[in-house]
Amino acid sequence: MKRNLVIAALTLGLAACFPDDGPVLPKAHADDAPVAAVQRGLPDFADLVEKVSPAVVNISVDQTIQANDDDDNPFAGDPFFDFLRRFGVPTPGPGFPPNHPGVPHIRQGIGSGFIVSSDGYVLTNAHVVGDSKAEVTVKLSDKREFKAKVIGIDRRTDVAVIKIDAKSLPTVAIGNPDSARVGEWVAAIGSPFGFEHSVTAGIISAKARRLPDENYVPFIQTDVAINPGNSGGPLFDLNGRVIGINSQIYSRSGGFMGISFAIPIDVAMKVRDQLIQHGRVQRGRLGVYIQGMSPELAPSFNLDAPRGALVAQVEAGSSAARAGLKPGDIVLKVDGKEVNETNELPRLIGDKQPGSKIKLEIWREGKSREVTAVLDELPQEETAQSPSGQDKGVRDKLGLNLRPLNAREAAHFGVTGGLLVEAAGGQAARAGLVNGDIILSLNNQPVTSPAQFRQLAEKAGKRFALLIQRGNTRLFVPIRLD
Repeated sequence: MKRNLVIAALTLGLAACFPDDGPVLPKAHADDAPVAAVQRGLPDFADLVEKVSPAVVNISVDQTIQANDDDDNPFAGDPFFDFLRRFGVPTPGPGFPPNHPGVPHIRQGIGSGFIVSSDGYVLTNAHVVGDSKAEVTVKLSDKREFKAKVIGIDRRTDVAVIKIDAKSLPTVAIGNPDSARVGEWVAAIGSPFGFEHSVTAGIISAKARRLPDENYVPFIQTDVAINPGNSGGPLFDLNGRVIGINSQIYSRSGGFMGISFAIPIDVAMKVRDQLIQHGRVQRGRLGVYIQGMSPELAPSFNLDAPRGALVAQVEAGSSAARAGLKPGDIVLKVDGKEVNETNELPRLIGDKQPGSKIKLEIWREGKSREVTAVLDELPQEETAQSPSGQDKGVRDKLGLNLRPLNAREAAHFGVTGGLLVEAAGGQAARAGLVNGDIILSLNNQPVTSPAQFRQLAEKAGKRFALLIQRGNTRLFVPIRLD
């Protein structure tokens, strides 16, 4: 009997330690009370959604496409198509459903966005808008619809700014992604598959994620359910503040698989300001081709750890060349900010305005030294295109369709020789090669013809390295045939 009384007393004592609704989770920020209440240990997003939903919009896009041999796919440009294609999922190709080359057709897409100023500026994704000629319609939560003007698009960050003719609109509050912590609850509002103002929630899975060919965005990774149509929508913290723009998913099926990526809102707001002021984004350019510093390479440079960005090539006449940088230099800091990973350097340089004077801490010949550089302007993205009327290349055993560059292309990209990748499949595609890459050498042997390339590949065996140029970047791609 006494034992039962003791147990009962302990039970009552423990129960008194908690409120009726269960244990209270710690606040995300000590000086900022969350909008989302806590119910039995889990956040309740109802109040948050009620507060922020009026500033979230649905976006529909109609774009007239003049079909041709290279662009004959009515799905291209649709956010769903872009999601699939971006992560290598098989997508409907030209002729599915049937269409007629040379006949214009309307490309339709859906997405989301959010109002960042009461006079009608809206943020969304560049891949939602498509281009500046698209017909964009914005639908508010109160069912009002407006035709929107495309103010500017930045494809490097996948951010677009559009404007509707309205006043006194509800706006979102802007948060600080740097203070967000892995494991914190977040919520997304958007229009997945056209279902307007759908709410999904989850946690921050990781920060500063780097994706292939994405050098300017340190993505926020979440497990929030994001699907086609959520693109461009806001990612909220528990305080009801936007910390990111939902942009991409990783998927093997085309649908949500638990891995979503958002553009940090501070990156997006910098882009917004420049698009509104200049209609485009101006970025600094150093003029170096870099590669990763691996644990195997670090000792040969007398570095205590694999850090910094290794300079593989310096472009003639560039900011880097004027500053005296050389191949083999390792950039450790930019204006005092450490370059821990190689892919941090493009973002640090790109954040600077052209003409800015910066201080670089570099590692050369086993010693640290400081140099000053005045940045050039990063040009708009360029990709080698296969001109019509060219002879088709020869597909080799790697799954590559190659052809030599003509004189105009070689001069344009500043290369001697080289082979243009017209199509990549098989082992080459699995290694990461894509259409438009320029192969410069195989195991440091310059290549000038598909026949020579095949001969070098046969002699190289089952493992070798290709030096390729992709846009303004050169990198080594390892190939394994086993």
